[in-house]
Amino acid sequence: QVQLVESGGGLVQAGGSLRLSCAASGQAFSAYTMGWFRQAPGKERESVATISTLGGYMYAGSTRGRFTISRDNAKNTVYLQMNSLKPEDTAVYYCAARASRWPSLAIRDYDYWGQGTQVTISS
Repeated sequence: QVQLVESGGGLVQAGGSLRLSCAASGQAFSAYTMGWFRQAPGKERESVATISTLGGYMYAGSTRGRFTISRDNAKNTVYLQMNSLKPEDTAVYYCAARASRWPSLAIRDYDYWGQGTQVTISS
């Protein structure tokens, strides 16, 4: 079992930045691939970024070049640095853990989920 708690969401103006954190507790964090996902009102949950156990990463097309995923295994934490934010980035952001060393942007591949943190971008 892995418990995940996101933090760092909030309200910022377009063009601003936020850094989300996801603290994990439970079994060995370093053994899990981690992912960030988001869900906007009235829309399906979508992938944002993933980082493997060895630090390999992938980004969804809409966030590539603006968002950066990273992890600190010593702190059991995964981060999402979000720059050049746009109103369409407004969503609840979720982190998730996958019991695999391979990165994945597929929602179905993830075993554990946090409760989410709200990110709102004003125009």
